Order: sequence, then structure tokens, then C-alpha cells
Amino acid sequence: MRSLQFTLIVGWTFAQICIGANLPNFVLIMVDDMGFSDLGCYGGEVDTPHLDQLAERGLRYTQFYNTGCCWPTRASLLMGMYPHEARHAMPWGHSAPEAYRGTGKSDGLLISEVLKAAGYQCYHSGKWHLDSRGKNLKDTWPLARGFDRSYFLKSQHNFFNPWLIYDDEKKVTRPGVKGDYYATEVLTEKAIGFLKAHPKNQPFFLYLAHVAPHFPLHAPEEDIERHVDRYRVGWDEIRKQRHDKLQTLGLYDGPLAPRDPLVPAWQSLSESEQEMWATRMAIHAAMIHVVDRGVGQLVGQLKAMEVLENTLILFLSDNGASAEYIVRGDGHDPEAIPGSSGSYLCLEVGWSNAANTPFREHKMWMHEGGIATPLIAHWPDGIGNPGLIHRVGHVIDILPTFAKLAGLEAKGEFLFNLPVSRTLFWEHTGNKALRVGDKKIVKEHGKPWELYDLENDRSESSDLADRKPALLRELVGRWQSNAEEQGVVPWGSLPQSKQSPGPDYRKK
Repeated sequence: MRSLQFTLIVGWTFAQICIGANLPNFVLIMVDDMGFSDLGCYGGEVDTPHLDQLAERGLRYTQFYNTGCCWPTRASLLMGMYPHEARHAMPWGHSAPEAYRGTGKSDGLLISEVLKAAGYQCYHSGKWHLDSRGKNLKDTWPLARGFDRSYFLKSQHNFFNPWLIYDDEKKVTRPGVKGDYYATEVLTEKAIGFLKAHPKNQPFFLYLAHVAPHFPLHAPEEDIERHVDRYRVGWDEIRKQRHDKLQTLGLYDGPLAPRDPLVPAWQSLSESEQEMWATRMAIHAAMIHVVDRGVGQLVGQLKAMEVLENTLILFLSDNGASAEYIVRGDGHDPEAIPGSSGSYLCLEVGWSNAANTPFREHKMWMHEGGIATPLIAHWPDGIGNPGLIHRVGHVIDILPTFAKLAGLEAKGEFLFNLPVSRTLFWEHTGNKALRVGDKKIVKEHGKPWELYDLENDRSESSDLADRKPALLRELVGRWQSNAEEQGVVPWGSLPQSKQSPGPDYRKK
């Protein structure tokens, strides 16, 4: 039995926030494997006009973090705690140490369960990726965790013809056999359908958890075509363009990390290789563009309901872009058109490095490229002046923010009044990090600790470990204390770690 650890409060006020008499609605949109600078409003060249407009009229966070991987980020976001504390560091079942079981903390509440206490209707559409090893699986799925409606992609693998979906309680297998299905579009359509049926004058929480742009890279052909020309300049030029635009927008002021050592110079590739890779990135961009188009449709529905002004919309990614090199699901037909249902392609290291501009590394690393995410906040009734938020935030801040705005008391930081300095902790598959103020230590599994001054070097280009050994020792000690509190165990001591792709998965 989960205990309700939130109590109603009255008369809560916040600096720079004006809360009306009506409780705000919440729309939380999360994408999967999107890089820090993919969106147009975050320095990218992808067509994202609807998200750009939300950003222009709202807030953009420049130092917001996830956990570096899809599974633990979803647990942290929905439960408001680090993944080890949430028992979601890895999904390895009851035989694993407690933090790695994937069964969820017994008294942990999800955002949906918390908001039910304040009278919210709750809706879910998309990926879930929690509690996959529980004894009674359906007791851990959305409808059993506070959501009133759910369109749950249980097993995806193919955007044009997913393997398994639960439409509320109805089991749906392979809905795309007629060729008229694209998951990203359907997830938005289902979310809008929930809102159309929503009772008037009752607050709601919508969790739209997109799978895009996660592999396999699948997108409608016309959306791929509109992007492919711009990527023929190559990843080196795209990284430079993004770095320049980030600085112009005021989102980043620092050096561009060196090109990933596994990535060849674009000009060293043959013409056919360049065309192949340009198409690969165009599919990634098209997937994000379709998400953006859906955001526009969702905003249109909120306007039609006359609730847009009092709806807090948050948009973010679960981790950085992925360098993974994997074929799963229906496999890859080399004769299939890239991006079509018969293909199975990944972004891989070259374009992942560009998508994560200006940072180093990728999904699963605890360097900035793995854990930094855009965060757009749009709420006309609650946000006074639009602009940039440079203070440090984390996905664990979202649950307490929603709870407080719903009139509930909750421990944790508030997105609209973040502290000037804070300590944040990471560990995933043996990769580690700790940020204290502007100082950060980070370690790739099997390699030494590194130390960076993020105020001047957020690209993690100049390791200070040898120059500041005392500070390094102090921060490593603090990381270890946090790890012990969270239930972290040495990665190599876990039998399952030998089966994991681990931090070297990008190496072919």
C-alpha cells in the first residue's frame, strides 16, 4: 500500500508566479533520445515552429538535467526521486539489489496519484517503461497508477506497425498492417481525444510520452524529404552552426566540445557515404518535426477548450541523443527505403555527437551530452515575463512543482524558484557524476574521475583533475556518500552487468 505523503495547503505564493483561483492544468510532453540542440529554439535547424513559439512565449531552461537514460528518467520524473531510490536504476527483478529491481519503491507515488488527491483527471499516451518486472504487471501499468485513460505502447519496435498496445484495457497487436498508422501521430491523436472527452471545469494532467526520435529511425517520406538537403553539409558544419546559434540565443556561452574521437571528418567520407548519413539525420529530424506538428495540434485543442492560458506545458527529453548501433524488432531490410517500415536504422555516433552540440558524449554517459535536456515551460497565466532560466534543474523537480501548484505540500525544488546552487547526483551502468554548484566530477566506467568548472567549460573540454586534486577528492567522497544513501553498488559486482551493452556500446 502506497502512503499518501502530500497534504493540502492554502494560500501558497511564489516569487515571479501568479496562481489564479482555478487550479492549473498540466501537460507534460517527453520525447525519447533527442539531443540538447535539436530543436530550433535550442540552436538546431530542425523545423519546430510550434515548440519555438511556446519557447518564445514561455521559459527555456539552459541547465536542466535528466538521468541519462530512458528507463531511470521516467522513474525519476514520475516519482520525484533519483532512480536508485525509486528502485528503477535497472529493470532486473527481485534477485537484484533493491535499487536495481525495477519494481518501484513500495511507498512511492507517481505524479498521477499525487494529483488525484487534488481532484485531477489524469491521462497517459505513449511509452511507459516502468515496473516491467513486477509480479502482477497490470497492477503497475498506467490505469493502476492514477491514470483515468491510457494509450500504452507496450512493445513498439516499429513506428508504422507497433507490436503491442493497450488502449485502456483493450489489447491491440500490430495496428499498422494496412499501412495507415504512424505511432507519433496516433499518440497525439489519442491525447487530444482524451481532452475532447474531458469534463469541463475539472483540472487535468496529460502525460504524452513520445517514443520519437528513438530508433528505429522511421518517419513519413515527405517529412524526411523536407529535411535532407540541409544535412548534406555534414556533421562538422552542423555542429559549428548550432554552436554559433546557441551563443546568439544566449542559451550557451562556452567552447564547443571536440568532435567525438570515433567520428571521422565529414570531408573524409565518400560521396555515397555522405548521402547515406545525410539521409539518416534527415529521418531523425523528421521524427522531431512530426512531434512538433502534434504539439501544434494539441495547443489548438487547448485553445478550443479555452484552457490554454491556465495550462502549464512542459516539454523535455529523457536523455541525450543516442550513439547506439542496434537492430531489433522486425529487423532491417537493406533494400528498404531508409526511414520506411522495412528499415531499422539508428542515428549512431556521428550524428548523435552533432545532436548533442555543444557537449560531449551521448545517452548513457553522465557527461553533459548524455544528461542535458531542453526544457520549455509555457503557462500564460502563471509565467510573467518569458525568457531564459540559467539556474540548475532536474527531472526530480517536476513532481513537487506540480504538487505545489495543485495546492499540495511536497518536498523538493520548485521549477520557478530554483536555488542559486545545488548538488545533483548521477549513476548509470557504472558511469558516474556529481555536480556541486558549478563544479562537476564525472567518470566513465573503467576510467579515472574527471573534474570540470562548468561555469567556464560546460563542454567538459578541460579536465582539472590533476590541477585540483584536493577538490577532486572532496567531491568523489561526496559522490560516494550519495551513492551509499541511494543504494548504488559497484557496477562490476552485478551479474547482470556482464549482459548489458554498457558504456562501450557505440564501438562496432
